[in-house]
Amino acid sequence: MKLQSVLLTSLPLLFCLNSQAVEQKVDGVAAIVNNGVVLQTEVNNMVAMVKRNAESQGQTLPSDRALQTQVLERLINTSLQLQMAKRMGLQITDPQLDQSLENVARGENLSLEQFRQRIIEEEGDYQAFRERFRDELTTSEVLRANVQRRVYISPQEIDNLMRVMDEQGASNEQYNIGHILVAVPSQASPEELADAKDRADKVMKLLRDGSEFRKIAIASSSDTTALDGGDMGWMNINEMPTLFADAIRGKKKTDLIGPLRSGAGFHILTIFDIRGANVAELQEVKSRHVLIKPSIIMSEEKARDTLAKFVADFKAGKADFAEFASANSEDPGSKLKGGDLGWADPAMYVPAFRDTLQRLQKDEISEPFRTEHGWHIVQLLDRRTVDMTAEKKQDQVYRMLFNRRFAEEQANFLRELRDQAYIEVLDQAE
Repeated sequence: MKLQSVLLTSLPLLFCLNSQAVEQKVDGVAAIVNNGVVLQTEVNNMVAMVKRNAESQGQTLPSDRALQTQVLERLINTSLQLQMAKRMGLQITDPQLDQSLENVARGENLSLEQFRQRIIEEEGDYQAFRERFRDELTTSEVLRANVQRRVYISPQEIDNLMRVMDEQGASNEQYNIGHILVAVPSQASPEELADAKDRADKVMKLLRDGSEFRKIAIASSSDTTALDGGDMGWMNINEMPTLFADAIRGKKKTDLIGPLRSGAGFHILTIFDIRGANVAELQEVKSRHVLIKPSIIMSEEKARDTLAKFVADFKAGKADFAEFASANSEDPGSKLKGGDLGWADPAMYVPAFRDTLQRLQKDEISEPFRTEHGWHIVQLLDRRTVDMTAEKKQDQVYRMLFNRRFAEEQANFLRELRDQAYIEVLDQAE
């Protein structure tokens, strides 16, 4: 009887352990990345999301196996960057996350609640979306912090490009580029190079025979844009990596270019679209702001509430902007000027600051908002349209060169991060 009693009391535990074992198999480990893992459920969830997006856009996809391979590669890269963020002590706080989500919602003319409801309708789980968005913000900050310091643009480079643009009568024409990368190891053997070149040639043949570029990019590309169908977005020819710019020049929409050889591997390009013309004018804004940085002494809530109280007092005519900025702002460049930022191209500001300015009417003051620098308020004082003077053209050329160099160094950084990592992809049972 005692043995029977022990067995009976043990049965629930045995069933529980068996249930956990089954669950572990379903939510198995897809890859080991240093001291972390990528779970199979993460892969499955992202595959489902890519399929939903493709269906809504009428886009065809490669086989599930090819899609899972690309998704796993994306998640491995994300894991590596999140691990680096942890080593750097970089963290996106809840207030930062909420502010960024609010900016996204406002950009789509939705309230945060309307935006949340739309995500629930499209994806079902708003909390999962929220944490995925936090990861995206974190990886963006990792790239900015580690890649930006690698980029140096000399005055000579700016002068040289300005001279070339003047000689060629260069315009602000922009290209929407598609990119497929057939990668090679950093110290590839002749056999590995030959194999990669053969695979690149086969991809080119498929494309020339009429295969859809985006579908082939998802199936075959090793670039970070693979899951986006190879879409690199809109770029001026002088913002592209030099290898791409030289090859794209003079080409037409839908042209296929490549394979082009670089240290990363073999590149195949196409032009999805071309837009724009020579623009001789620039929209500038004149504004003033206050920045308060959260710290051990100044919490996120206190920083935001301090600015919110000032905004209320300012609107009621009880407070002076310049006095408040001089006494409280932590932006050394504008603090002594009463927060005045002068005339500037809004594109020079970080996205959240730029987007807030674009929504304001003349003399309107914003509510507190968060950027990577801290909590801000900003008042739009005026707008104007100016000719592209030599100084403004110089700024534009600098941004082109910076964007080009940033893209090149970002690829190098991600490749180095991966080369230094321990990565083991585990076979999943069918």
